[in-house]
Amino acid sequence: MKSIYLIRHAKSSWKDASLRDFDRPLNKRGLRDAPFMANVLKEKGIVPNAIVSSPANRAYTTAGYFAKALQIEEADIIKVEAIYEAYYSTVLSIIQQQSDAIDTLLVFGHNPAFTNLANLFTTNYIDNVPTCGIVEIAADIENWSDLNEETGKVVNFLYPKEYI
Repeated sequence: MKSIYLIRHAKSSWKDASLRDFDRPLNKRGLRDAPFMANVLKEKGIVPNAIVSSPANRAYTTAGYFAKALQIEEADIIKVEAIYEAYYSTVLSIIQQQSDAIDTLLVFGHNPAFTNLANLFTTNYIDNVPTCGIVEIAADIENWSDLNEETGKVVNFLYPKEYI
């Protein structure tokens, strides 16, 4: 059994128009939601074997909050350039290429890819994975390469406004 947690970056700031999109930091709400949602996963007893993140500031910073809460070294977060501005099929391919020794994987990135990918694994249409939203996908597989719309299923959808 494999579990994937697609986690959209927390709310980012548009305050500094001189920053490239890639460099935008989290805003006040993002700085509140990221540690809060990280603790939601911690309280559920989630122990990831690996964390993969877009290197964009807002995604990597969000991943850092989760790593801290789940007692994983920030240095162990794997930055994958291809997640930034990816299509959902690219994110799926990145997941499919992970080591089969990993059973629980956290992936941090962006919309629209994450909403589109989540919808591949559910018949209950998800209109939007909001900032800091978490989509848990369970797959009864041994090899990541076998992950597809028939082997994986959305089993949980969490987001900050459910709680705060």
